This record gives sequence, C-alpha cells and structure tokens, in this order.
Amino acid sequence: MFGFLKRKVRDIYAPADGQIVALESVDDEVFSQKMVGDGVALMPVTGSFTAPIDGVVSKIFSTNHAYSIKSDKDLEVMVHIGLETVALEGQGFTRVAKEGDVVKVGDVIIEADLTYIKAHAKDIITPIIISDESDVKKIEKKYVIVKAGDIIMEVN
Repeated sequence: MFGFLKRKVRDIYAPADGQIVALESVDDEVFSQKMVGDGVALMPVTGSFTAPIDGVVSKIFSTNHAYSIKSDKDLEVMVHIGLETVALEGQGFTRVAKEGDVVKVGDVIIEADLTYIKAHAKDIITPIIISDESDVKKIEKKYVIVKAGDIIMEVN
C-alpha cells in the first residue's frame, strides 16, 4: 500500500570512542573488500567495547577479539577489535558479557588493553560490520569523531 509505512530505520551506535573511517581504508582485504559484510571502521581511543545495538550477544570469539549482537529487528552487527588480533590468543582482551546475554546499546562486552594490542597486533582499527545484509536496502554512514553511543550508521 504505502511504501513509506514499511520502511525500517535501524541505528547502529559507536562501540567505543574514536574516529569513524571508511571500511575500504582498512588494511585487510577481508574487511576492505566487504567479504564479511558492509559497515565502517573505528580507530578507537578507549578500550571499553560496548553493544552497538540492542539485542542478544550471539557470538563472542574464544579469543575475545570479536563479538556479534543480533537485534530483534533482523540485524546482526559484528565488532572486530583490531587486525590480526586472533593471533594474540586472548591476550589484551577481557570478556565482560557472555553469549546469550540480552544487552542494550552501551553495555560493555569486551575490555581491551589498547596499548598491548598496538604493540602486538597489526593494527587497532576496529571494523564494525553488518554481518547479515539480507534485509538491508541502504546504509547511511557517518564519518566523524564519536563517543561510545553516538550513531554511526542508519540502516534501511
């Protein structure tokens, strides 16, 4: 009937303080070529990584370097802290939440020691990916300096 009534806008929020940059600028083809999904990247300046959407913690990698949140609005967002951080085998990361937890934007999921990660990983840049794009028509991205909880993407 009226197309605008069916329109879904879903906001994605910064999981930490820092600078939002284009995903294409990430020095890792898996992310820059959008092989795992579209999104943005964050150059973090704080080590508390929070839920970018309201939902359920659907996955926290065993090395605590990445996690996904699934919303009740058919949206799943993955936060991947740093590049080649899986090789750290969990060093520099402390899990705060657990899989299955119901979380709100701003709830801390992982605490990361950015100094340690900078010294031992390729980069601290953090891709924020919409990992299930089946229902995504358009992503409005904001390339700005953010505080955790600021809107970084609007998804239709």
